[in-house]
Amino acid sequence: MSNKIKAGVIGVGAIGKNHARIYSEIDSADLVAVFDSDTDAAKEIVNLYGGVLAGSIEEFSKLVDVVSVATPTNTHRSIGESLLERGKHLLIEKPIADSAPDAQALVNLAAEMNCVLQVGHIERFNPVLEEIEERLKDPRFIEVHRLSPFPNRSMDIGVVLDLMIHDLEIVLHLVKSKIQSIDAVGVPVLTEREDIANARIRFESGCVANITASRISPEKIRKLRVFEGESYLSLDYQDQEGQFYWKDGMEIKTEPVEVEKGEPLKRELESFVECASMGRQPAVSGYEATAALELAIEITNLIDSGNKG
Repeated sequence: MSNKIKAGVIGVGAIGKNHARIYSEIDSADLVAVFDSDTDAAKEIVNLYGGVLAGSIEEFSKLVDVVSVATPTNTHRSIGESLLERGKHLLIEKPIADSAPDAQALVNLAAEMNCVLQVGHIERFNPVLEEIEERLKDPRFIEVHRLSPFPNRSMDIGVVLDLMIHDLEIVLHLVKSKIQSIDAVGVPVLTEREDIANARIRFESGCVANITASRISPEKIRKLRVFEGESYLSLDYQDQEGQFYWKDGMEIKTEPVEVEKGEPLKRELESFVECASMGRQPAVSGYEATAALELAIEITNLIDSGNKG
């Protein structure tokens, strides 16, 4: 008799298929069911990784304990509510929803049903981020670049809700201070929404974060630099490596950051399964995800009003 948790995936597009792959690989879970309105895509995933092809969400929910929801953002609330009402633990891909009230409704229902609600802010599970948390105590300036080629997905949202939201969640996590002011600019290039954007966020603590996101870059870059009084960390999420710099007299000294490399999505799903099994609060719960969403929407609205002006 297997004591593995029964896992399922709803939505097996570019992101969801990797959730299915990892559930089929990790020791703590069994991939038992897949559901997607595109039956051919779902069949392909079942053939590759196992499980049952469910004909409906009702049928799907009878088979699983934990679920990854990797469907379009505007479906997250309806699908999430139908699963939470049946007592299922959820990992919803980011953003948690496309409005703050929808996000809050999911948070409230998960609490009411005593279900784990984790949101797929994957960079929180990147090994390099642990180095920041161990070494830096009082960030004064944060600079982030997240650039990628055009993904041909997430066309319903702009780059702020698509990519920048990862970094907004991390910045809120690191700074832990109220926001004082925001400046933002963004430009649509290939879609009707902004495809490149910059936000400058000033916190009451005095910290300033400068965040740039683009989905029209020829190359993929995911870098973060965090400055304190006499030291700073430069991290590359993609290569999972970093450099630590500090002042020594009139010299700047440096050393590489030692990182135990790993696949962030695997770490994220293993943590989710563990939280669901133990009834623990996840690293990125609906609460943190909703705060990041509210900030992303505020930045998007600033960009929209600037572009209309």
